[in-house]
Amino acid sequence: MANPGFSIAKKRRWPWLVAGVVVVAAAGAAWHLHAGQPRQATFGSTLKIHFEPAMAGEEHLIQYIGTHIAPDYGLTLVATGLQDPVQADRAVAEGQFAATVYQHQWWLKQVVDANGFKLTPVQPVFQWAFGIYSDRYPSVEALPQGAEIVVPNDGANQGQALWLLQRIGLIGLDPAVEPRTAKLRDIRENPHKFVFKELDLLTMPRALNSVDAAIGYVSQFDAGKVPREKGILFPPAPKTFASQLVIGTPYLKDENIVKLQQAFADPRVQTWLRETDDPLVKGVLVPVSAQ
Repeated sequence: MANPGFSIAKKRRWPWLVAGVVVVAAAGAAWHLHAGQPRQATFGSTLKIHFEPAMAGEEHLIQYIGTHIAPDYGLTLVATGLQDPVQADRAVAEGQFAATVYQHQWWLKQVVDANGFKLTPVQPVFQWAFGIYSDRYPSVEALPQGAEIVVPNDGANQGQALWLLQRIGLIGLDPAVEPRTAKLRDIRENPHKFVFKELDLLTMPRALNSVDAAIGYVSQFDAGKVPREKGILFPPAPKTFASQLVIGTPYLKDENIVKLQQAFADPRVQTWLRETDDPLVKGVLVPVSAQ
C-alpha cells in the first residue's frame, strides 16, 4: 500500500565491519559479510515476509499463501510484522526479509529515491480498496459548493486521491503533470470550489465528523471504526496502485526467491481475494485490476 502516513527516512550511513568474514544465520537467511564488500544473503526454504502490524489483512494474506500455496513450491512462509515500512524496505534490500507486500509502485519510488535501496517490484498481489467517505452526505453528487475535503498528506497517496477526483470529473489537474503523482498545487480546475485539507491517513477517521468528506483507504476507516456505509464512492482500483511483492534486487535469481515469486503469482491468490469471507480481507484487499 501505500504507506499509511509514515515519513520517509533519510539514508543512514552504517559503520563498516572490520572482520575477515562474519557469518550470521537468521530465519532462513545466511549472511556473508566480507570486509569492504556488500552484504549478500542466501535464502533457505523458510522465508520471512513483511507485513505492517496495523494492516491485519496483509498478515492473513501471507498466512493463506503460507498454508495453501507455498508448500507446493517447497517453501515455508513466516509473516513478520514491522511497523515502520521504510525500515522494512531496508530489511528487504539487505536480505533480512525475503519480501514485503505493502506498497504500490509510486510509494516504492519515493522510498527508493530518498534512500537508494536496491528493490524491485516483481508481482502485483492485491489492491487496497480506496474511496471517499462522508459523515454528512449520502453521495458525491450531494457534496455542496465549497465542501471541505480531506486528502492524504503524503505524496503518493495524495496523487491517488486527486487522480480519483479528476477521473470522476470533480477537478482538473495540470496536464503537464503525471496525474498519479499530482499535488494540491497541480489543481487547475476546481468548479465546485472545494477546500482541500491534508491529513495523515491514520488521522482521517477521527476527523471525518468535522469535514464534508475524506479520501483514503478502507483499511484505515475500518481501523477507526467508521462504518463502511459512510463510504459514498468506492471506484475500481486502477492496477497502477496495486500493492507489489517487492524483493531485494541482488536476490532476484536466488532459487527460493524465484519460488516465492511463483507462489505469489499462483492464480489461487486472486481467487481467494475474490471469494474470501475473512472480514479483515473482504472489501479491504481486493484482486488486482485488469487495467
